[in-house]
Amino acid sequence: MKIFGASEVRKADEITIQNQQITSTDLMERAATQVYLWLKQEFPDKETLFHVFCGQGNNGGDGLVIARLLKQDNYNVMLNIVESAGKPSADFLINFERAKEVGITNNNKENDQYTKGKLVIIDAIFGIGLTREPDEAVKMIINQINNSSATVVAVDVPSGMFLDKKTEIAVQVDYVLTFQFPKLAFYLSDNYKYSKTIKILDIGLDKEFLDTTTSHYHLIDRAEALKRYKPLLPYAHKGTQGHVLIIGGSYGKIGAVCLSTKAALKTGCGLVTAYIPECGYEIMQSYFPEAMVLTDGEREIEKIDYDIKPNAISIGVGIGQNPKTQKALHNFLKKNTIPLVIDADALNMISGNKDWLTLIPQNTIVTPHPKELERLLGNWEDDFDKLEKLKSFSKKHNVIIVAKDARTLVVQRDDVYINTSGNAALATGGSGDVLAGIITSLLAQGYAPVSAAIFGVYLHGLTADVAVKEISGQSFIASDIIKYLSKAYNNIVPQV
Repeated sequence: MKIFGASEVRKADEITIQNQQITSTDLMERAATQVYLWLKQEFPDKETLFHVFCGQGNNGGDGLVIARLLKQDNYNVMLNIVESAGKPSADFLINFERAKEVGITNNNKENDQYTKGKLVIIDAIFGIGLTREPDEAVKMIINQINNSSATVVAVDVPSGMFLDKKTEIAVQVDYVLTFQFPKLAFYLSDNYKYSKTIKILDIGLDKEFLDTTTSHYHLIDRAEALKRYKPLLPYAHKGTQGHVLIIGGSYGKIGAVCLSTKAALKTGCGLVTAYIPECGYEIMQSYFPEAMVLTDGEREIEKIDYDIKPNAISIGVGIGQNPKTQKALHNFLKKNTIPLVIDADALNMISGNKDWLTLIPQNTIVTPHPKELERLLGNWEDDFDKLEKLKSFSKKHNVIIVAKDARTLVVQRDDVYINTSGNAALATGGSGDVLAGIITSLLAQGYAPVSAAIFGVYLHGLTADVAVKEISGQSFIASDIIKYLSKAYNNIVPQV
């Protein structure tokens, strides 16, 4: 799903108004009606009080329509016009008159005495047009909303959130009901606290414009993941499903390779070989008999030498940074031409020797967690600066970056793919080792590198979404990711 910026959103509105021969007031009515219908379904109890905070721009106009529709449906409605939030727009004034016609008036009073039913705050103060920090009066209202015990619903965007720069203060909402397509700012780590749940409402914007307008930002949901899925063919055998080589492990960290190796085979590759130090041989053969094993060095990998021909290689999980291991990695990078996934300490060693980046194959996938990413890129000022650094690094070194986080980003040159699957259950040791195995498996099965990264991240996250319906998120561990891979696959592609 494409993600558009504020300028594209405005253009989509203009084209829709022109091609559908409607007014901006008609489009506002249509958009606000979708919010009203969602609210009616989510809060059917007519004792609910909707406390609507409206700015005086078009977002405030949306809020006025919502307030009117709720009032006409016999809900309790209270309206606050935030007069310091900009000058009244034409559509705001039209809908303010319509609201008054059904008995809604501006009531700038607190409502602490309301006790009949659920209190829901509707945030319609600012929309996508915000370009400056809110003034002190508006900040006070935002803080009052954030300190309330009400359920908070934002119209299009949480008020105070900027779409193209760092947000300093914004309404913290339980739901943001955004129009037609997602907004990039929702999914950046600096803004996690501002929106718990994001709902995208179709308001019928011009389909041709949406289809033909390009974007470098994409949201990966089930439909987008399914586009990249490669089914298991009826005539497949282990020789057609790809051979993965997992290089890693050191004394005390053999578990990382066990997890990665098992994840690779459970994701669908036909063969998997683990290349590990000798201290892990019995562990690996006992833990995972389906794996083949090659060994080198006693406690760490000291050289990397093999005579097999894998289709994809992962290097780094549990490998450590012993000087002999660093030399082995350098020599491996100088001669390897096979599709590659680099993770964990292999990334850390490369961060200390950045000239090694010139040795890796084109479209190599690197999978750093936040601290590993910082070592690769250096510091960034905010999420928008981080995005620019990610794109610049990807272009300079011709790599695909899987920037792991609560919302993992896959970056290939100027294109950024934001993953939507997964939850906090994945915050557990070994999760990244499993992800490296999953992505490498998909590479070996013939997925294009960027598709392997995108589909692998989505599949990995989906295991946790499926699992928390059955087990506690706190008890979820990396082995459970592997356990739930089958159910995650079936969730993406239901079996007939």
